[in-house]
Amino acid sequence: MSFQSLISNFALILFVLMVVTGVIWAFDRFVLLPKRKANVSAALQELEKNGNLDQASRSQLEASMMRQPVWVEYSGSFFPVIALVFVLRSFLFEPFKIPSGSMLPTLYVGDFILVNKFTYGIRLPILDKKIISVNEPQRGDVMVFRFPKDPSQNYIKRIVGLPGDTVVYKNKKLIVNGVESQYESQPEFLHEGPQLSYSKQFNEKSGSLTHRILNDDDRPAGIAMFGEANFPYADQCIYEIEGVTCKVPAGHYFMMGDNRDNSQDSRFWGFVPDQNIVGKAFFIWMNFSDLKRVGSFQ
Repeated sequence: MSFQSLISNFALILFVLMVVTGVIWAFDRFVLLPKRKANVSAALQELEKNGNLDQASRSQLEASMMRQPVWVEYSGSFFPVIALVFVLRSFLFEPFKIPSGSMLPTLYVGDFILVNKFTYGIRLPILDKKIISVNEPQRGDVMVFRFPKDPSQNYIKRIVGLPGDTVVYKNKKLIVNGVESQYESQPEFLHEGPQLSYSKQFNEKSGSLTHRILNDDDRPAGIAMFGEANFPYADQCIYEIEGVTCKVPAGHYFMMGDNRDNSQDSRFWGFVPDQNIVGKAFFIWMNFSDLKRVGSFQ
């Protein structure tokens, strides 16, 4: 199993470990422990008959006969820890690390983020089936989801289109349901690294939500698909030299990265179905290169 597969199946691995250690703990608690107690009682009665029982001998005998096998002891110790991690990770919060710059300037490479697993509803772990609805995803949310073309990979993008929306991205301007977003120029964004470069930075205001995006003048506005779009409901999208127009199908979402010219997103690989949702990203809990990154974000 590759490292990527190991990470992708972490929930399954945790579940298996929880079941195995839990079965061992329960077997010891309800089967082996009563037997050990019965054996201790029988041994103590035998020693009492022979008159060879003093307090020191009694304590030594009890400690020896009540001792758990090493494999049982370790399983019993690990079970509550593994169960707690599994519950927290499956139903409450899950940590992720940002691997790419597609969400700059909102999220940096190396940001460790927390994802709220219950804000969009309670889902069964492993099966990822929603059993309780809570809130619906909102336009502007930063969402983690399983990549439609390879569900073993987790992606993070911003929701720009809800089910039924008409999303237009032309000439690097976003229009949703006929309402064009407003743009306010900000100081250029410096990309640090071996080769320093700059991107144009804007505040993009869509309704009541404002967040920052990046654009590069040397990148075209259109989407180079190199042939027909190949994803479910691709017929709901029209590609032109100026950009793309898509009608979001029911039960799906249109996602885009904030680093607009450097993001592979719904413009390229299509819509995200509801069943692929992992949760809402809401907090940066660590960045070892810049501790000032810690905090909430829009």
